[in-house]
Amino acid sequence: MKINRRNALALTAAATATGLSGLTPAFGAEGDMHSVEELMNPDGWADIAILGAEDAKATLIEYSSPTCPFCAAFHIQTYPAFKEQYIETGKSRFILRPFIRNVLDAVVFMVAVAAGEEGYHEVIGAYFESQQVWSRSDKPRDALMAVALQLGFTEESFEAALTNQELFAGMEAVRDQALNQFDLTGTPTFYMNGKQLSGNKSLQDLAAEIDPLQG
Repeated sequence: MKINRRNALALTAAATATGLSGLTPAFGAEGDMHSVEELMNPDGWADIAILGAEDAKATLIEYSSPTCPFCAAFHIQTYPAFKEQYIETGKSRFILRPFIRNVLDAVVFMVAVAAGEEGYHEVIGAYFESQQVWSRSDKPRDALMAVALQLGFTEESFEAALTNQELFAGMEAVRDQALNQFDLTGTPTFYMNGKQLSGNKSLQDLAAEIDPLQG
C-alpha cells in the first residue's frame, strides 16, 4: 500500500475502523540478544533526532506505534523521567523508530519526520498526549491535522508530509525487519545494547538495565 496525495487522507478513515487491531504486548523474546550493528543499521530507515551523548554506555532503541496505548503510557508516564535521569545526564542514548500497525501510525511518523530534527520528538509526544482524541475520531484526517496545526503546520504542509512514498516504504521495511529479524512480538519493544525488552517498561525496569553499565 502506497501513500500519496490522492489516497493518504482517505485511507485514515478506513484505518479507524479496521487498522487499530494488530500487535499487543507479548513477552516471548524478553531478554534475547540481537546484533547491535544490525540494530543500528535498520532497513529502509535513517534514524533522526537521536538523543543523548555519543559516548553513552547505553543505547535504548524503541519501536513504537502511535496508536498503541501501551506506547502512549510509556511516553506519558515514564519517558520524561527517563529523559531527565538518563538521556540528559549522558548515561544513555535514545532512538525512537516507527512500528506502523496501520495508516494512522504512518501519518504520525510522516508528520514527525517532516518536522525535522528539532520537532521530531515534540510531534510524537503531542500525538501520544492526544491519542484518545484522534485515534477514536470518526474523522481521523481532521483530528490528525488539528494536532499538526497546533504544532505549527499548515493544512498544505500537513498534506505535503503525507506524499513521501519513499518514507512510507521505508517504514514498512523497518516494520518487517523488526518482525522477521529482531523477533518483535508487541509494542512497545525496546533494545538496550542489543538486549530485547518487550512491553511497557517502568523507569525502574530501565534503570536495572542501564545502571550496571555505568561502571
